[in-house]
Amino acid sequence: MTKTAVMFPGQGSQTPGMGHELFMNYSGVKEIHAKADRVLNRSLSEMMFSGSEDELKKTVNTQPALVTSGTAIWRELEANGVHADFACGHSLGEYTALVASGALRFSDAVTLVEKRGQLMEEAVPDGKGAMAAIMGLDGDSLSEISEEIRQIGEVAEPANYNAEGQIVISGTKAGVEQACERAKARGARRAIPLNVSGPFHSSLMKPASERMEQVLQPVTVGDMNIPVIANVTAKPYTSSSEIKDLLTAQIHSPVRWTDTIRYLVDQGVDTFIEAGPGKVLAGLVKKVSRRATVLPVYDEETFQKAVSVFTRTDNQ
Repeated sequence: MTKTAVMFPGQGSQTPGMGHELFMNYSGVKEIHAKADRVLNRSLSEMMFSGSEDELKKTVNTQPALVTSGTAIWRELEANGVHADFACGHSLGEYTALVASGALRFSDAVTLVEKRGQLMEEAVPDGKGAMAAIMGLDGDSLSEISEEIRQIGEVAEPANYNAEGQIVISGTKAGVEQACERAKARGARRAIPLNVSGPFHSSLMKPASERMEQVLQPVTVGDMNIPVIANVTAKPYTSSSEIKDLLTAQIHSPVRWTDTIRYLVDQGVDTFIEAGPGKVLAGLVKKVSRRATVLPVYDEETFQKAVSVFTRTDNQ
């Protein structure tokens, strides 16, 4: 094994009951959940394990839930000998990556993302924004469509560059609907509306960015023990002072996930751990590098598999 990166998923990966098996088996996981409940002054854990899907998918709940789940899994993996040379996160997951690196305290991160979720929900009235995944069309074509939509007074912008031929667009409901039709007319295989509560990573989120800048201002940022790849640049943060600026810009800027994975592969990373519910990011890695080893960790079986891989490698 040459180098390892740990990845943390973003909104859309959440599922009711996520992480409960690990919560029941590991005291370190319980400690992180208990801390989140204390910091937020509510039973986030109970909502994660027993709440409804509708309750969990509310942005103000989803974001702290995912940061808590990812942090708990990674801390327990570290306690069992797993290590990483780089950290990254998809959208919201960037906050979890910064916790893993030591740049953000967990208590600060979980509070920040709860507020981030609130600001993002308030930026655009419910039902006015939309997102859709466009399959089989290149970024240049989608940028052209985006400009066409802008000229008719609507918004439909590339928001997540997830993999070759898999780009998410975001904007006004009418703009995204029209962009989907135009994308299919230009050869896109599919245009899939996403079940999200707002037009994330689009220019419509700039009001949320401006308010988030004020929320981030008093937060203490520490030194990074692990390099973290920023969503906005697809490159490592060069300093702790850069973190607040890029987290502010991230809310209304595209997630450059394809470039992030390419950068890590170019740095010699051949093993990717996804710490959090599901295995969406692991699948996206394989679209960039078929040779990469991907280890999604979300329950006891996948946890033990990841630990055994590192134990075996360290003993060689």
